[in-house]
Amino acid sequence: MSSSTEHRTDGRSRTAGSVLSGLAVAAGCVLFLGGFVWAALTYRPYTVPTDSMSPTIAAGARVIAEKVDGSEIRRGDIVVFKDSTWGDLPMVKRVVGVGGDKVACCTKQGRLTVNGTPIEEPYLQGSGPASPIGFKAKVPTGQLFLLGDHRSDSLDSRVHLTDGDHGSVPRGAVAARVDARAWPLGSVGMMQRPAAFSALPGGTSQPGPIQPIALAIVAGAVLILGGAAYGPIARRKGRQRA
Repeated sequence: MSSSTEHRTDGRSRTAGSVLSGLAVAAGCVLFLGGFVWAALTYRPYTVPTDSMSPTIAAGARVIAEKVDGSEIRRGDIVVFKDSTWGDLPMVKRVVGVGGDKVACCTKQGRLTVNGTPIEEPYLQGSGPASPIGFKAKVPTGQLFLLGDHRSDSLDSRVHLTDGDHGSVPRGAVAARVDARAWPLGSVGMMQRPAAFSALPGGTSQPGPIQPIALAIVAGAVLILGGAAYGPIARRKGRQRA
């Protein structure tokens, strides 16, 4: 093969590679930026200020919560809400009862019951009963009964039982549902839906789109880096051949 033919072949190869490289970077930018826009529209970060949700969420941890309507909330969800009766700041608690439920504690085995069904709660702090104090409540229609996972260190529906709504809050008070932990790094992960609530009427909620969002961002970053790396690699190989 003549030198001119080799140069034309190399030129076509470099041109095709440059086109593919550009396409990879462009697609990567769409995925990367699109993922962040999608996340901004769907999720918001929160810092949990207290130890009331330990060990599920430690004090000072950052969580990612999906913006949802209160009507979408199910038992077992961890929600961010704000209710004037509870205070002026957003709070993070777990939903254990919805409208019409009879919530009580504790059985002889120390378990919480919902409509008479004992609930296995492996997420609780410690190995004692589900609540250090006994209680009973019927949740009004359109309301949610909320408890912290650290039952001996949580100001939740139990301390508001004498309120007009028996310690519950309106579904409309919910701003978001926690889908994942984002900080500290050692605790990063998806929030699991408790299996014990899935057998009750209404079941548990489905996770939001946080996994496809994360996949889009990671895939976009890989395409951008891979496409951007083509140019320097191709030039280096060209110099080596020369």
